[in-house]
Amino acid sequence: MQESETRRITARTSVAAVIGHPVGQSLSPVIHNVGFASTGVDWTYVAIDVPVSGLAAFMSSFAQSSLAGLSVTMPHKKAMAGFMDWIDPIAVSLESINTVVKVDGALHGHSTDGDGLCDALRAADVDIAGASIVLLGAGGASRSIADALGRCSAGAIGVHNRTESAATSMLSVGGATMRVVTSADLPNAIEEADIVINATSVGMGTSESPIGNLPLSSHQTVVDIVYHPLETALLAHARRSGCRTVDGLQMLVHQAVRQQVLWTGHAPDARAMIAAAKQALA
Repeated sequence: MQESETRRITARTSVAAVIGHPVGQSLSPVIHNVGFASTGVDWTYVAIDVPVSGLAAFMSSFAQSSLAGLSVTMPHKKAMAGFMDWIDPIAVSLESINTVVKVDGALHGHSTDGDGLCDALRAADVDIAGASIVLLGAGGASRSIADALGRCSAGAIGVHNRTESAATSMLSVGGATMRVVTSADLPNAIEEADIVINATSVGMGTSESPIGNLPLSSHQTVVDIVYHPLETALLAHARRSGCRTVDGLQMLVHQAVRQQVLWTGHAPDARAMIAAAKQALA
């Protein structure tokens, strides 16, 4: 089914939603509705703007409503734990929930962000096991990525953040291979890395790169979770250097694939979802 085709919504249609504030520009409805169409399930997906002040009331009504599942985005990922009946251990350790599933009336919380990044690397034929990685950023996205990389048997993971104490706070997330990369160490760490991942907002809507003009090599893979613009300054630099690149839509889509598996039991077509997202961004 093409995204432009009209889908018939009936009383039997299951509805999932993304909640956050703001969510008006979210790509999730485009991505998820194409994903649902690719598997033929009778589901549809909408965006609902829920401010912090309205979260408790919304979750109270959600538990009793016909809504079948939630995607959760900023600023609600941490607060969501207080409304769950059960939380996946990964989400517990991250203190972050981005997916809510109704199971026999109970609310189950999950985090699919980090695993979505690892799935995106696998889809690009990038071997994670044993890889030396530099992870830029120490926010929620970086924590989820570090956790997933550790569970995927990555090699040494160096975390760099402008505030070094924030990078230090991440050392317990990715396992024994985690270390802090200082600004002075960053050039050498980048040079020695197999995979460089930007998990900051640097480059979003700007021509700024989180590594400046530091050199890259053709054997490296460079990942940017920013998808506006899709061709960030970092990725443009990486392509000129002959690197393999993974753009910001890949993590977004692959974590959404995992969400749909949790909701419906069916894995949607990631390629169709990526194509729809690119069309929406064009």
